Amino acid sequence: MFDRRYVQYFDWGLLGLTVLLASLGLLMLYSAVMSGSPTPQKFLHIKQLIWFGIGFAIMIVSFSLNYKLLDRWAHAIYIIGIILLVCVLLYGKYVGGAKRWLMLGPVSPQPSELVKIAVIIVLARYYSRVVTPAGLTLRDLFTPFMLTIIPFLLIVKQPDLGTAMLIALIAGSMTVFVKIERRSLLYFIVSCMLTVPLVWFFMKGYQKKRILTFLNPDSDPLGAGYHIIQSKIAIGSGMFTGKGFLKGTQNALSFLPEQHTDFIFSVLAEEWGLAGCVVLLVIFLMLIIWALNVAHRCRDPFGTILAVGVTAMIFWQVFINIGMAMGLMPVVGVPLPFISYGGSSIITTMICMGLLMNVSMRRFMQ
Repeated sequence: MFDRRYVQYFDWGLLGLTVLLASLGLLMLYSAVMSGSPTPQKFLHIKQLIWFGIGFAIMIVSFSLNYKLLDRWAHAIYIIGIILLVCVLLYGKYVGGAKRWLMLGPVSPQPSELVKIAVIIVLARYYSRVVTPAGLTLRDLFTPFMLTIIPFLLIVKQPDLGTAMLIALIAGSMTVFVKIERRSLLYFIVSCMLTVPLVWFFMKGYQKKRILTFLNPDSDPLGAGYHIIQSKIAIGSGMFTGKGFLKGTQNALSFLPEQHTDFIFSVLAEEWGLAGCVVLLVIFLMLIIWALNVAHRCRDPFGTILAVGVTAMIFWQVFINIGMAMGLMPVVGVPLPFISYGGSSIITTMICMGLLMNVSMRRFMQ
């Protein structure tokens, strides 16, 4: 039987923030592709509109079904995600030297985007059962470590260091939230520090070059440092109020690379200036605070940790993408939620928003 409290407790504010960010994303993508993109990219905003339509439909499904079903099916969802990652390595489509996409007829989904949700769900299930006031021990952390390292390594193999790093940050945020025993936390930090040289050893040449270029972009201004330098020029040239909608010269003259994906924030900064950037950041801040409030009000441990995981995903994507555009982070190819072009990214984000609404509207349930 349908419970009227679902309507009474529906989170209209969260829906409003979702619609607002989706609208801003379409507006900025239109500007990015119509000002200076090659002809094949001129209609990406139409494709993005279609993806948002599909995403809203999936979002409705994701908040209509009781989120506690995810607790029951967490392992199955996780296994399906791992299988998809293996399929990418075996049968994936190469684009720009990376194999990250599966060819399924007219669409090319990126499974690593959806795996982020799978990791959040399976970790939420595990932590909701083992969390204690004293904190997690090293033995308790072994299982979540394995659940995280498997997709992490499969995604690094594609290679997609940005998404792999994002999954690690999400898992780390969820782990810190549920609390780690002090001694175990110390051991964990020391282990991570000792692992850094090994990670550097296994990184590919272009990935190392990206990090070195991040530290000194002027060392290769026409090569690896070109993206960061042009992005910083676009952001700086916008000054306080910007040059105006569709009037960004860095974008129009095609100096700004990947302006519809990784560096779409630079398009915003050039056209709308500091004022426009602050408005967007405030909206994202409102979304993150709202999502944390959803987690705080939830009475169910699984729902609380699930909401924290989704919030961590949104926060880290915003932080890394804007950091990339400003030259504060290495260029690792992390999309800006709602704003960057990409069907898989939009679907993943809309599912996550549906899950937040799901937890929020069922907060009266134990």
